[in-house]
Amino acid sequence: MPSYIFKPKGVCASEITFELTGGSGNTPIVSKVNIAGGCSGNTRGISSLVEGMQANEATRKLEGIVCGKRGTSCPDQLAKAIKSVLE
Repeated sequence: MPSYIFKPKGVCASEITFELTGGSGNTPIVSKVNIAGGCSGNTRGISSLVEGMQANEATRKLEGIVCGKRGTSCPDQLAKAIKSVLE
């Protein structure tokens, strides 16, 4: 499976990498998430929680989460990255 690389905007993280592997039907599964930069504990926690989750479910849960007054967050940026691959 190819790794996808996403350059997040508006957050401390500098790069998000992940894979989407085959799931049941046409529903890919999120795997091998790495968020470089940002708050280490939070980004590792996000990665751990979404790995093994269906891509659509991960985006639904993460999309729209904000960090302070930024209007976005590392979870929101991960959701955007996954959606960009799915579209």
